[in-house]
Amino acid sequence: RLDLLTRTITDGATEFDRIPAGYHGPLYAEICPRSFSVLVRPGMRLNQVRFRDGHVALDDAALAALHEEVGLVSGKAMISEGLGFSVDLDPADGTLVGYRAKPHGGVIDLDSVAGYEPDEFWEEIHTGEGRIILDPGAFYILVSREAVTIPPTHAAEMAPYLAMAGEFRVHYAGFFDPGFGWADAGGAGSRGVLEVRCHEAPFVLEHGQTVGRLVYERMSARPAALYGSAISSNYQGQGLKLSKQFRMRSASSP
Repeated sequence: RLDLLTRTITDGATEFDRIPAGYHGPLYAEICPRSFSVLVRPGMRLNQVRFRDGHVALDDAALAALHEEVGLVSGKAMISEGLGFSVDLDPADGTLVGYRAKPHGGVIDLDSVAGYEPDEFWEEIHTGEGRIILDPGAFYILVSREAVTIPPTHAAEMAPYLAMAGEFRVHYAGFFDPGFGWADAGGAGSRGVLEVRCHEAPFVLEHGQTVGRLVYERMSARPAALYGSAISSNYQGQGLKLSKQFRMRSASSP
């Protein structure tokens, strides 16, 4: 949520973020701050590795069956090569719909928790019209209209949206852990927070517009600990929320 692009690469690799079967050797991280300078230290965890044994992604039929069983999203499920989700630009309370990164902010210590005032780094985005205009090159934090559930038996990844959707990209690599949004883990009503970057041309984004999809994958076993308050997860039960480094304030009208 800091517009920090991190990618893993191995010796002899031909692509990022993929470790071939049987690989033995070091892993390297490419770290590219896009909006803010950041302070990193040895031992910080910036990347996440998932190990897959065969094809574990659910096809549309299996995804529909899982939604029927546990309710993966609030409202009607949009299932096509994953579970579609849309953007919320008409909040129930107030007019705050997102944040836009300010240029030339200070340095952010990634170990800090609630150590920075949001207005030093972010501009609030308000609208009462159910639409906003994305500026070329700007980075935004928005939120999904739908509440999302990841059952304990599955994990999910927010897939980059296709170019045909428009001149913007949603989320660089969004992993959703087992138990995110799961009521028994304290996550009922959790929304997906969207990291959005606009490209070459201004783009009008409207409330309810589809902006991405979640690809669900089966876990080989249920985790001993689920994502949630029991393990001090930062974003369980979230709505529109900046990263943990910033102090939270209630949404308000301008």
